[in-house]
Amino acid sequence: MKTTVIKYWGCIAALCGMLCTTACSDEPDAEHYYTFKGQMMSEYLNSSEDFSEFATIVKRAGLSDMLSSYGSYTCFAPTNEAVWKYLEEKGKGSVEELTDAECDTIARTHLIENMYTTSEMNDGVLPTQNMNRRYLEIGHGNDENGNAVVLVNKTAHVIFELQDDSVENGIMQPVTEVLQNSNNMLPQVLQKNDKISTFYAALEATGLIDSLNKYRDESWDPTQYERYYYTSHVNKETATVPDEKRYGFTLFIPKDEVLQQKYGIAPGDVRSLYELACQIYDATYPEDAAADYHGFDQLTHRKNPLNRFIAYHILTRDVKGWNYLTPLNDIGIETAIMNPEDWYETMLPRTMIKVEKLTVWKYANASGDQRLEIYLNRRYDDYNSIHGAMVSKTVETEYEQEGLNGRYFYINDYIAFSEQTRDIVHNCRIRMDFSTIFPELMTNDIRQNGNPDFNDPEFDETAKYGRNYYFPNGYLKDVTTSGGYFIYRRPRSWYTCYEGDEMNMFGDYDITFKLPPVPFESDYQIRLGFCCTDTRGIGQVYFDGIPQGIPLDMTKALHDPTIAGSSFRTDYTTGMTEEEKQEERKALKNKGYYRGPRGGYHLSGTSHAVFANDAGSYRIVLCTVHIDPDKDHYLRCRNVSDNGSTEFMLDFLEIVPKSVYGVEDEEQQEDDL
Repeated sequence: MKTTVIKYWGCIAALCGMLCTTACSDEPDAEHYYTFKGQMMSEYLNSSEDFSEFATIVKRAGLSDMLSSYGSYTCFAPTNEAVWKYLEEKGKGSVEELTDAECDTIARTHLIENMYTTSEMNDGVLPTQNMNRRYLEIGHGNDENGNAVVLVNKTAHVIFELQDDSVENGIMQPVTEVLQNSNNMLPQVLQKNDKISTFYAALEATGLIDSLNKYRDESWDPTQYERYYYTSHVNKETATVPDEKRYGFTLFIPKDEVLQQKYGIAPGDVRSLYELACQIYDATYPEDAAADYHGFDQLTHRKNPLNRFIAYHILTRDVKGWNYLTPLNDIGIETAIMNPEDWYETMLPRTMIKVEKLTVWKYANASGDQRLEIYLNRRYDDYNSIHGAMVSKTVETEYEQEGLNGRYFYINDYIAFSEQTRDIVHNCRIRMDFSTIFPELMTNDIRQNGNPDFNDPEFDETAKYGRNYYFPNGYLKDVTTSGGYFIYRRPRSWYTCYEGDEMNMFGDYDITFKLPPVPFESDYQIRLGFCCTDTRGIGQVYFDGIPQGIPLDMTKALHDPTIAGSSFRTDYTTGMTEEEKQEERKALKNKGYYRGPRGGYHLSGTSHAVFANDAGSYRIVLCTVHIDPDKDHYLRCRNVSDNGSTEFMLDFLEIVPKSVYGVEDEEQQEDDL
């Protein structure tokens, strides 16, 4: 009999979470097992003739005891018919012909250490990996009876009549097929898709295909590092180093039919694609147009037009699913007034892609673009009409979309670092959550991990609701830490943080990191978005080794006498007139401050607390500097606190060209989103 699903079991779950002391393990330690009197997941499987084959697989995998004990699991249990079909495809006559290792892989593919109802399964991938450390792709469709169902890995679906059936240690989600994940590297996955033959041929011709085989740093040893205990404001937390150091890639690929229909390029015609690339990149990089490496016989040179064309379609990070391209579940974003967006560096040196989810009705209606879809390098507003390329959620059922070290997405047009992209689309305030600056956080499943609706017990070590991480020197590329701890704090819905998460430095920190690239040479404001508290400290900021202004005191809110003082109002979005806002913006700007984004919020009870109304959440201009886009530039943050509080918060970074911050006409000024 189906029962009502409850996400967590209140006091019992909280008590068990406090008792549990292991972090990030496939199975709870035996001493922490808690046996309930109701039906457990193992009993569900063993008591039904429809799942007897999967029950045997689970037993062969040695997981029966785990599913008989305390936990919070989702089980996508394949029916017997699904198992028989799988065995036939593999040329096996029965489950007995599977090895124990094969049973282990099958069982763990269908088990997730978190509970999900079908209503919580959004398009993209599930936020939690399965027990094989792989993500399950989620979509939506209809079954043979017309029922709306959840699709898993494109072709299987959760059986409508059996979905969301709760047991004492989780939720059963029976499926119509045995779920499988590819064990190929990304190049092999791409090679098997004959609908992207032109792009794949260009990958081979440029030699960039060879860059896509990198997977794991085998020298990384997390056992060398201890758990770190820290306090931030009233929160007492712990952080660990990452379990692995993996490398990954994400590709955005126009299909053959797109290139043929829009640009007359026949499938596999690399020369025509090269000629298209020349049209784009000879204009962007005119100094290279006459160089020896420009020709069709020099495609492997990194400054060759086709090499640049293909490289710009590649991110050097593994974005786990379509729903991870922008802030997961739009956390902390007022989507009615601001489109969620992120910026990522590409394999084309010193370039980025703007990734935007279209949520604001005004510009969706005006542009004809599809609301709630994701676009690359789109800029459609009162002054610009650039649609960009739309990203498809999935690929055809006969093709794999992910490999061990990355995945690809279809796009409905090519993307390029063209003059239009450089001078118009990217000529804006670039805002980046700090967790997106470092690719390792996305590739290693760190960014936006866990459940943002739940906090942890004091100094929690169970990671039941998610993990906080710290990064020793050498783990993050282009980051040098010579003291203290550099920490990623997972999202909480009520934290005053852009996208819900934040990065912090503790101890006697001294950390230097490379700035994201800028699109063109100009003067730029480098701004830091953060939330001040009484327990934070003071840090000195440097740009390219030169100290910038006086040390930043993170205990001071905007109503401090040295900033806005008592004139600061907390009704910016509800009570102030446009004239009052303009006057205040000018006064703050002259001192190097901006209110927090009007398009960001945190939960305060059941209501949205908008950053722009909060004196403690704001942006400060770290420096105004001239930046050469052909050179690397670095920010350094060093502890100079003398009050015992050393925490320094890095929430989001803004890189703003003079064409934006320097405009005096109020109607043309940068908005306060």
